[in-house]
Amino acid sequence: MPRFSVVVPAHDGPGRLPDCLDSVLGQAFADLELIAVVSAPEGLCASIVAAHADRDPRIKVVHSPPGHGLPGARNAGIAVAEGEFLLFLDGDDTLVPGALGVLDARLAECEEPDLLLFDHERVHWFDGSWGATLERLWQGAPAGTFTVEQHPALPDVLVPAWSAAYRRDFVSRRELAFVPGMFTDTVWSVLAALRAERIALLDRICVRHLLRRQGSRNEIPGLHHMDLLDRFDLVMRRAAELKPDAALLGRVFHQLVCGVLKTAASPARLPTPALRRQYFRRAARLYRQHRPTGHRPPGGSVGLQHVLLASRSYTAFRALRGTKRCLGRAARSVGRLLRRLRKRTGNPYGAFLRRPVDENLAVFSSYWGRGYTCNPAAIHAAARRLAPHIRTVFLSTENHARQMPEDVESVVIGSARYWEVMATAKYTFNNVNFEMSVKKRPGTVHVQTQHGTPLKRMGVDQVEFPAAAAAAGPLGKLLQRVDRWDFNLSSNRHSTEVWERAYPGEYESLDVGYPRNDAFYTSTAEDVAAIRHCLGVPEDRIAVLYAPTYRDYRTDFLPQLDLVAFCEALGEEFVVLLRAHHSYEGAAGLEGMLRSGALIDVTEHRSPEEVCLAADVLITDYSSIMFDYANLDRPIVVYADDWDIYRETRGVYFDLLAAPPGPVARTQDELTRIFRGGEWDGEAAARLRGAFRERFCEFDDGLAAERVVRRVLLGEPAEALPPVVPLGERVPAPAAARVPHH
Repeated sequence: MPRFSVVVPAHDGPGRLPDCLDSVLGQAFADLELIAVVSAPEGLCASIVAAHADRDPRIKVVHSPPGHGLPGARNAGIAVAEGEFLLFLDGDDTLVPGALGVLDARLAECEEPDLLLFDHERVHWFDGSWGATLERLWQGAPAGTFTVEQHPALPDVLVPAWSAAYRRDFVSRRELAFVPGMFTDTVWSVLAALRAERIALLDRICVRHLLRRQGSRNEIPGLHHMDLLDRFDLVMRRAAELKPDAALLGRVFHQLVCGVLKTAASPARLPTPALRRQYFRRAARLYRQHRPTGHRPPGGSVGLQHVLLASRSYTAFRALRGTKRCLGRAARSVGRLLRRLRKRTGNPYGAFLRRPVDENLAVFSSYWGRGYTCNPAAIHAAARRLAPHIRTVFLSTENHARQMPEDVESVVIGSARYWEVMATAKYTFNNVNFEMSVKKRPGTVHVQTQHGTPLKRMGVDQVEFPAAAAAAGPLGKLLQRVDRWDFNLSSNRHSTEVWERAYPGEYESLDVGYPRNDAFYTSTAEDVAAIRHCLGVPEDRIAVLYAPTYRDYRTDFLPQLDLVAFCEALGEEFVVLLRAHHSYEGAAGLEGMLRSGALIDVTEHRSPEEVCLAADVLITDYSSIMFDYANLDRPIVVYADDWDIYRETRGVYFDLLAAPPGPVARTQDELTRIFRGGEWDGEAAARLRGAFRERFCEFDDGLAAERVVRRVLLGEPAEALPPVVPLGERVPAPAAARVPHH
């Protein structure tokens, strides 16, 4: 029998779940079982759990239907637990190092109490730790073990389930269970304290609880706040059945009423006036029904609210709480008026916003209007084929408008037509972000398509790296843009986890692959030959694509390679295709190098996918192009001459050099040797590439664009989308050159 059973509902938050599991499995005190409860056996969280279970036999995987929610998941974990003591963690919480050892020692010291309460710290998603939370429980607490009557700070309705250890046979004997619905911890914590015969305290932080940017569901608007009244009723009935003394029952009543009044005084939580009135009237009935004999309201404003609730005086209660809100609304109205007066005259956007939303209009944009490219272009093409009832518009800058395909309706950014479509479109797709002045109207759908798999730090994760953070702009504005996202695309599990952390928001993750990479599976040998001809690649040459990334510590483009010397070293068998980062378009300055014919600058070619299809081998440093190119199962060489500088100035999510997609060169001489000796296409290179593809080509299979269209534009449920084709069954587009295998 293990000492601890740690129950972790693993139903959401894949970006934080690995940290949660590792915090448990990495404890120095190892006598435990970790019960991971999954709701979707084929989902991302389940796959994360499965990967950990393969490495550690202490993990027990349990299934709980999605509709049973958090309470059902915890109950499912309790049902299979075998440990002496139960602990609970949410999937984005962590045990602090050494926590289990300290808990074990305290439990033994207190001779195995029914309930051991310990502290936790709330960790803001951006600001970090807010410190200890339950200090009120340690004030005046009895030494050793005690009953709930002996400590006036208990029971505490705000103690979460994951801030205590529970003796399992006590939970079983007292038939404790989490009740369905919201505010389940309130019932659990109060009844556990009331029913425990022996309680102990540990003034030590053992859990770090993440405060998500989205906030707690207990505070957002919705009908679920009516559940609080059900919990009030249930706790008071169960507490009365135990026949506690009047003082104890009065403490429980007072704490529950404070929670009820807080919601009644927060109109934003209850979305309609009728619902607020209904809530107040039912709360008043429950107040009179459960008020303990001899109960006296507290003094001050809270006491007055008690009196108004007991007398069902909703109008007076609303007036009491409304004065401050009225002043706040007036100030905000003046601010909005002043902002409107400051706006530029002549912009028709405001007038267009008064028009109804066009349910059949979709707007697409890539790289701030730099043409018809990337994921938005691939989705646009699929939408025209699969959802012909949707009218599509693609945005471009004035400079790029002439490069748009003739059969694509395009609109110049900043024109009157631009403001019209941005104001009225039901659907918008972008691989970056729209400008701040674009408003997200109710009922519209915005899809963030992304444009690469993250090796370098992104979003809020850049704040520790000044150069990258400066380039990203103000964090607050970034998060306002994230709040406009309804869907966010991902091409692999790694990306899904990173996006959740780097761009915290309430969007749905579309784990469907990158639509732009469909071309790697749908293109034919004829397509590849045509692309090479268009780019001027000689038929008898091995095309080496050199695609270096952007460097935050440098503003100009300077190839890390001496390209002339490198081309000469490769010999006439090869031709090098240079594709600089799009931030350096028009700044490469390679005119002198291009005269030899051994180097072709493809930086400004519209489609990076076509450039990849034309290439027989890729040389890159830290560019996300390596993740896309890996779909082609062609050789990749990493040239990492400034890896240490890059890692320190930009930050990375994993050590590329420890798990590269192929051979790694740290100097130009090493790179030349890799090509001259054939290592670039050897068996060792193939093994590295295979492992890399398993990890990062997870969802890309040629059907990504179709999945996006069906999920977003046609409204199909996620489970109805085409399943991902296994990696071993995919057939990438063939390379053109006959590459010798060494």
